[in-house]
Amino acid sequence: MTIEFTTLLLDTTLLLDTPLLLDTTSLAPTTIAAICAAGLLAGAALWSLTEYVLHRFVGHRRHGRSMMTREHLAHHANPDYFTPWQRKLVLAAPSAAVISLVLWPLVGVVGGAIVAGFVATWLAYEVLHRRIHTHAPLNRFGAWARRHHLAHHFTDPARNHGVIAPLWDHVFATFTRSDVVRIPRRRLPRWMVVADGAVDGRYAASYQVAGRPSPQPSPAAA
Repeated sequence: MTIEFTTLLLDTTLLLDTPLLLDTTSLAPTTIAAICAAGLLAGAALWSLTEYVLHRFVGHRRHGRSMMTREHLAHHANPDYFTPWQRKLVLAAPSAAVISLVLWPLVGVVGGAIVAGFVATWLAYEVLHRRIHTHAPLNRFGAWARRHHLAHHFTDPARNHGVIAPLWDHVFATFTRSDVVRIPRRRLPRWMVVADGAVDGRYAASYQVAGRPSPQPSPAAA
């Protein structure tokens, strides 16, 4: 038993000490490009899954005391609040460490492409998430992303955990269709509101003010 364990430990050590480098010197440029593209897509998919898992099981952990849980619930309490970048980097460190360990045997073109896809999709997520709350949509995808994510905020926080894409919400049955989202007046995003505090007519088909409208002063009181 001791010999078998020692042999397994030695084999594992050799594997970690000898990365499975992909020799690209004999490959055609089109093959290398295809490998890089596949790695980028794999990295994007890996971030998408990571985002879903962290959002659902850490960000919304009941009575959670971790920094991520506190920061995420603070954002839900005030959607205008965003975690400072220095804290985001601290929160990203554990995920980066796990990915580095997993990809250690695949350093080189494949591992580099996966890491690049992961990081690029993470940055795209950060930009998209902030713009959902701060800027009006510019196209159909932007309009969908805002309905999808704002439904998570104001319809059911247990649904629509994916921001970049709804893939894992469909896989794990947490997707909900969001044709019309009802938002409390004091939580309406600034890009959605006109001067009188009502929802801009351009977005009225997708968003409604939750609760009763604010009372207007009578002419006598005025």
